[in-house]
Amino acid sequence: MTPPRSPDATEKPVTQIDWIAKLRHMLQVMAFALGIAMLQYAFMPDKPFGPPLVYSLLIATITWAVIDLGREFFPSSAETGWPKGWAALALVLGAIVLGYMAGTRIADALCQYYGWYPPNAGQQDPAQLRSSILITAIAGIVGSFYFYAVNKSAYLQRKMTEARQHASEARLKLLETQLEPHMLFNTLANLRALIGSDPQRAQVMLDHMIAYLRATLGASLAPTHTLQAEFDRVRDYLALMAVRMGPRLSYALTLPDDLAACPVPTLLLQPLVENCIKHGLEPKIAGGHIAVSAHREGDWLVLDVIDNGVGLASAPGGTGFGVAQVRERLASIYGAASAIELVAASAGGTRATARFALNL
Repeated sequence: MTPPRSPDATEKPVTQIDWIAKLRHMLQVMAFALGIAMLQYAFMPDKPFGPPLVYSLLIATITWAVIDLGREFFPSSAETGWPKGWAALALVLGAIVLGYMAGTRIADALCQYYGWYPPNAGQQDPAQLRSSILITAIAGIVGSFYFYAVNKSAYLQRKMTEARQHASEARLKLLETQLEPHMLFNTLANLRALIGSDPQRAQVMLDHMIAYLRATLGASLAPTHTLQAEFDRVRDYLALMAVRMGPRLSYALTLPDDLAACPVPTLLLQPLVENCIKHGLEPKIAGGHIAVSAHREGDWLVLDVIDNGVGLASAPGGTGFGVAQVRERLASIYGAASAIELVAASAGGTRATARFALNL
């Protein structure tokens, strides 16, 4: 018994046989054989349809079995699942010869047994024999090439899907690496502003910030976490901002129990909340209120961040970094199954709404 070889990048690793795929291939081959039998009958309508059908099915099925089962015993290319080099050619040609000889012999016996042919009546003259061999050879080569091309196409499709997935993951990671320093910079800038005006509150804010950053940076190491964890991070951030803004900031968070375990991208809501504070509430002398909520609409998860600040028309600097970040991250993860919109709230201020596919 020869020791197993370690597969290289071009060799298909040893796996269990996919019998469902084998059955699908067999049915396709039988349908192809039926088509050949019907084509033969169309050119010879004066002869019964049974014999060409039996010959065609037996030759095709035996040829398929030798190729499709036999190739499992050869080192195969990862691109096609077929043996490489001369082994593939030898397998196909050998299967065609064996399929023709064994299929013809079994079909002769069956036709004689069921009375379709008297003894020796199924023997063909040289011209018919050459025609049968040629049909078998062409059908075998065409069928083999078809399955070879299908396997290679499926392999290339898998590689394209993997490449798109890797590109999306890299793009998402880039967005996350941009988001975390931005969040840290904003928090430190808020702390710096408070140090000069109220050192005691700055000390309290610093304590909150240390606890908040420890939890947030730990959570950001994973691409997703539960919606409950996301709301907890937002609550921590708003508590931190409440130290700085005092009574100018109030907030409410609403998360239904049945959505708490839903996985979502990390740090998804925080850019929207930062956007509300920076562009909505800070420019407003009286400050205002932020409401963060989640609900379900069919197969969609909907997250709302609403403030009653100065509104879109009066916000200095536009909508900022947050909305663009959330939009790109959702597009990278969910594609077309996501959307984000920024509209004027009915009671004044701004409503940011993110929708994406619900994954429970």
